Amino acid sequence: MSDSDSLPAMMHERERWQLILTRLRDRGIVRVADLVGVTGASVATLRRDLAKLEDSGQLRRVHGGAESVASGQTPLTAPSFDASQTLNADLKQAVAQGAANLCQDGDSIILNAGSTTWFMAQYLRQHRMQVLTNSFPIAQELIAHSMNRVVLPGGELYREAGIILSPFDEDAIQHFAASKMFMSCYSITPLGIIESDPLVARAEAKLLTRTENLIVVADSSKFEARGNMVVCPLTRVTTLVTDTGAPPHMLDHLRQLGVEVILIDPSKAKVLTAA
Repeated sequence: MSDSDSLPAMMHERERWQLILTRLRDRGIVRVADLVGVTGASVATLRRDLAKLEDSGQLRRVHGGAESVASGQTPLTAPSFDASQTLNADLKQAVAQGAANLCQDGDSIILNAGSTTWFMAQYLRQHRMQVLTNSFPIAQELIAHSMNRVVLPGGELYREAGIILSPFDEDAIQHFAASKMFMSCYSITPLGIIESDPLVARAEAKLLTRTENLIVVADSSKFEARGNMVVCPLTRVTTLVTDTGAPPHMLDHLRQLGVEVILIDPSKAKVLTAA
């Protein structure tokens, strides 16, 4: 082995930290498994590094790695798919199951990119529908484990968020007609359905043009004043599927606007098992 081959194993703590932070600036998220290969350090060592960097406010740990806490460092500022998938997973699964019950064989539906809609896709394994999605993970799930037909829009894949985004107004979705769209979101406020990233908000607004019926799939943690991009007003929502922990005043407000509210009791939901 040459001297250069052994350099990663000799990397000092400060050098590892600099490499981790540099990769975060470039990619928005880093995985421990990837850092093992480039630093030569053990998984335990790298986890300690990430813990120290999180304590100093320089990153935020997520399952399997870390993500940047700085805004504007990446072209897409939406939360990474891996990070979103682990937050409130039990509530998301319960809500996803309730939403999946609204689907029937032969439907043409839209699933937007999101961790809740990804859980929903797992409950659609026995269905035979046509599904348009801008989520690469959802497409993978449906192709691998179901007989549903999958339609993808053209565009660039943003790997960490798992979203396919097109810079063009005219793409494959212009020829798709859906009976309903299932949409997860960053938050729900009196101003409307909110996203955290303008690119994501624009993509979802385009998907909305392909259906009249919008079904928002969101657990009770989404009823917070966060995010700054309004995808659509609450009057555009046909149905909301959420859990029993959602704030009553917001549910009453939605009902007054003509939105059908379906409440799911998480304690009675079927828990997903590993594939």
